[in-house]
Amino acid sequence: MAEIFKSSSFKDPINRDVVEFNDKGVTFRVRKLIGGTDNFVFYGDISGVEIDNGLFFSTIRVIPRARPEIVIKNFTKGDARRIKELILNNVPSHRPDMYR
Repeated sequence: MAEIFKSSSFKDPINRDVVEFNDKGVTFRVRKLIGGTDNFVFYGDISGVEIDNGLFFSTIRVIPRARPEIVIKNFTKGDARRIKELILNNVPSHRPDMYR
């Protein structure tokens, strides 16, 4: 299932964010001018996904359980919808949760 999405090179050609899917979870690579962060999140640890649509590009906010949200920017609207769809399709819907 390994799918990879990269943010638009039009808006920021050097610091492109990357979303990489595998069988167990998602890796989010957020690039900065100097350095950046890599976050791996298991599908079961994701509680929500939000998309903020701009005129041409979208920002994706992934809300993991018990961690700060992950913000990835400058994706096309189509890629943002596909990323959200892939995440939500892989999040277990019948997770036994002691806090319900």
